Amino acid sequence: WGKHDETRELLKTAIEALNVSGDITTDEVEALIAMVLKPASDSVADMTMKEEQILFPMCMDKLSETEWYEIYKQTIEIGFCLYDPTDEWKPEGIEEVVVESADGSDIQLPSGNFSQTELLTILNTLPIDMTFVDRNDKVRYFSQGKHRIFHRNRAILNRDVRMCHPPSSVDIVEQILIDFKSGKEDRAPFWIQMGEKFIYIEYFALQNEKGNYLGTLEVSQDITDVRKLKGEQRLLSYSKPKDDD
Repeated sequence: WGKHDETRELLKTAIEALNVSGDITTDEVEALIAMVLKPASDSVADMTMKEEQILFPMCMDKLSETEWYEIYKQTIEIGFCLYDPTDEWKPEGIEEVVVESADGSDIQLPSGNFSQTELLTILNTLPIDMTFVDRNDKVRYFSQGKHRIFHRNRAILNRDVRMCHPPSSVDIVEQILIDFKSGKEDRAPFWIQMGEKFIYIEYFALQNEKGNYLGTLEVSQDITDVRKLKGEQRLLSYSKPKDDD
């Protein structure tokens, strides 16, 4: 993960350098190649070599066909790089597991009830990403809306949440968990710029009525359009917020 971050940063720097306008001397071109472009190119080549010579052969040797099928299904959720397969692949003898409630009954809550399908649809319709981490720091659930900000796949379920973040942010995750479990804090807000999107991220400590820690809920939302709202809208309109001129 750390090496991927380094490669991405080198590529970002290279692209920014190539987009600089204005005249450039021969010496500056040579310096650009030596200090920016070649390190970026070498990093990509090195990463590709490690994948082709180490990672992929090891996976081919260790993973079963069932595990490859799970990888295939989760890759479809995230998207492919450079190539989109046109044929659907499913190994022979693989049976899909459909999760249903034990007796088909509704999920009863203090203020009402849902069927499993209704609850799932509601959670995936909300304009937010949600991820639930239990009291043992294991990822137990994530929402699957159409416009997810941070892509998730089922491989993270039951994984320690620290293993689901890049090394640069593990210390922050650890501090949030410590503060939530001790009761020192119960929420932690962040906001970041992702390209043209402005993302608001908030972590909530979940506690039962006795104040016992149950886990952490991460909620992320793209509030780019919300920040542009002005005045009021009291009349029915299905139009999306317009960009400022």
